[in-house]
Amino acid sequence: IASLVPSPLAGANDDRLGTRFPDMSSVYDNDMRCIAQEAAGSLQINLKEGIYIQLGGPQYETPAEVRMCRTLGADAVGMSTAAEAAAARHMGMRVLGISLISNKAAGLSADELSHVEVQAAAEMASPRFESLTEEIIFRLG
Repeated sequence: IASLVPSPLAGANDDRLGTRFPDMSSVYDNDMRCIAQEAAGSLQINLKEGIYIQLGGPQYETPAEVRMCRTLGADAVGMSTAAEAAAARHMGMRVLGISLISNKAAGLSADELSHVEVQAAAEMASPRFESLTEEIIFRLG
């Protein structure tokens, strides 16, 4: 998890929700990751694990930002997920993050980035994503 956007934990802390400085060593729950991989395997869905970095939106990243993210160790970049995961972890929740890689980043393709392309990729993946989500929930009991 990495986020180059303002932290959702900035500002006054509500101690009822979590500690002022939560440990983010392991944001995503290892047991839930294993369950997700098993569920994906049973559905013949190939899940890849990697480092996701969040940048601000609502614009796509520039080629320079994509290179920066790669230098920082990111495998994927997007506009959400990391901040939400940090907030959930702060509250003591077990977190599982699954992202659909819907387009090549700026500079990795000759094509101009398009929200229409992202929406089409999401629509095409929707049935398999829904099946995966249902199988994970079933396995979580």
